[in-house]
Amino acid sequence: MHVNVKYLTYFYRTPNRNHHIRHLCTEEIAIKLIGMDEFKQKLVKAGFAGELNDDATTREFYSHDASLFEVRPQLVVFPINSDDVQILIKTVAGAKKTMPELSVTARSAGTDMSGGAVNESIIVDFNKHFNRIEKVTPGEAHAQPGVFYRDFEKETLKQKALMPSYPASRDLCTIGGMVANNSGGEKSLEYGKTKDFVNELRVVFADGKEYTVKPLTKKQLVAKMAQGDFEGNLYKNLFELIEKNYDTIKAAKPNVSKNSMGYNLWDVWDRDTGTFDMTKLIVGSQGTLGFVTDIKFRLVPTRPYTGLLVCFMKDINPLGEVINKVLEHKPATFESFDDNTLYLSIRFMPAFRKYLGWWGLVKLLISLIPDGFMLLRGIPKLILMVEFNGQTQEEVDRKIEALRTDLKPYHMAMERDETAAKSQKFWIMRRQSFNLLRSKVKDKHTAPFIDDLVVNPPHLTEFLPQLRTIIKKYKLQATIAGHMGDGNFHIIPLMKIEDPSEKAKLLPAMEEVDDLVLHYKGSLSGEHNDGLIRGPWLKEQFGEEVLEIFKQAKAIFDPEKMFNPHKKSDADWDYSYKHIRDHF
Repeated sequence: MHVNVKYLTYFYRTPNRNHHIRHLCTEEIAIKLIGMDEFKQKLVKAGFAGELNDDATTREFYSHDASLFEVRPQLVVFPINSDDVQILIKTVAGAKKTMPELSVTARSAGTDMSGGAVNESIIVDFNKHFNRIEKVTPGEAHAQPGVFYRDFEKETLKQKALMPSYPASRDLCTIGGMVANNSGGEKSLEYGKTKDFVNELRVVFADGKEYTVKPLTKKQLVAKMAQGDFEGNLYKNLFELIEKNYDTIKAAKPNVSKNSMGYNLWDVWDRDTGTFDMTKLIVGSQGTLGFVTDIKFRLVPTRPYTGLLVCFMKDINPLGEVINKVLEHKPATFESFDDNTLYLSIRFMPAFRKYLGWWGLVKLLISLIPDGFMLLRGIPKLILMVEFNGQTQEEVDRKIEALRTDLKPYHMAMERDETAAKSQKFWIMRRQSFNLLRSKVKDKHTAPFIDDLVVNPPHLTEFLPQLRTIIKKYKLQATIAGHMGDGNFHIIPLMKIEDPSEKAKLLPAMEEVDDLVLHYKGSLSGEHNDGLIRGPWLKEQFGEEVLEIFKQAKAIFDPEKMFNPHKKSDADWDYSYKHIRDHF
């Protein structure tokens, strides 16, 4: 389309819907917005019953998630049920010939740190209406993707059960976002990630129909492929792609305990067991292959007793030995945070009142008094948190004391907190560090661009000092926290991205960190996924051949590129860089 520099006046609704504002925009933008008005009419005519919103405030709100990026949508839709989602996808598919840039991106809580939940075309909000918890038993939970994990967990705990792959943002995220990103967290060391707990999904694919996706036997797969319809061809083409490239795909799986980069093709088809499980591909695909409308999770029993051993490391030279010693004891959780996180937590301690209340904050401050005396003897470089669970308190006590004894030769200060109440102060520091950075440091902003790397623990003694050297080289004020048992670290620099000199650091710093991670055969993302920030580096992570296989998988599911463009195999750094926010 030819676009000149002439400006047109376009009217759009304000939030109260009783007034219109004249918006001066380029001809290109005006044509897009007018075209979207025609699309909305088609959508309503097709029977879409949910809300459609294109007012300025809504479009601004949905132009951001928790990432560095700003991508302003033209329309936000709020489907009421699966019928609405199916109508939406069919209408988008039908309009692609005249509106080729039309696309849809699913979104729930908007806590994605990679830029996976933003889009220039249509945002589909699943949080407002897809928020029912259908059924919870001790072994399985059935719910919709817009359910907040905090509400979901309340219901599972009533059954003395847990879906343990929750991330640090457990109080903010939804279960749909966890599925989209293949989330993991503090319990992934023991239990694995979200893909390991999905029993069944309902997914709307590119033909605008909803299908059940669950593990199939070889016999069931053969029957599915013989259907000859859209679903059958989906299974047939995917199976042939994986079977043709079986050894290459299996070899491409990063040799780390957790990974969210690329498409999880290596876990879909297993020749040895004869199992074909497409849920393993949908989980972690960031809504680029279809829209999840319903989820069934496997649950695990909770363990009633817990205890924590906290280790304060002033010297990280023996870190590799310490990690190996801790892992020998098979902890439930092995977390860490650095001295910068500790400093910020102490500096902004009053902010914890939001989570604890006044009395809770007072108790927290009192509980920190012994640690304050310990800190007077020197600030540790790393705080290690090793948690054990058990069926009795005596069992937990034995595990903690055994590890404490084995760690004495390393001359670290250690604190034993036998109950969840006593250990709360450290969990608050660990879990809320990102929120503190985002909300309390006013002159700089969180810049999650090297925020989710994974390196196998034996390499950490060499890797972490080199990582700190890069951070120091680019003068990045950054916290380092993460899952020590997995070697999965979250580095969140504070930067003035709107300052061109600061923004110019992003690419070279990221390239150096990524090269370092890949030198140690790690993964650039363990939990937070690709999105706009890491999608452009799939070639570096997997190589050209595997990237081409990813592209073919995407084309099988989404030949018209309707679902969440510019992510995964369609990502491009020039596009991503152009959409980095220039104001906060």
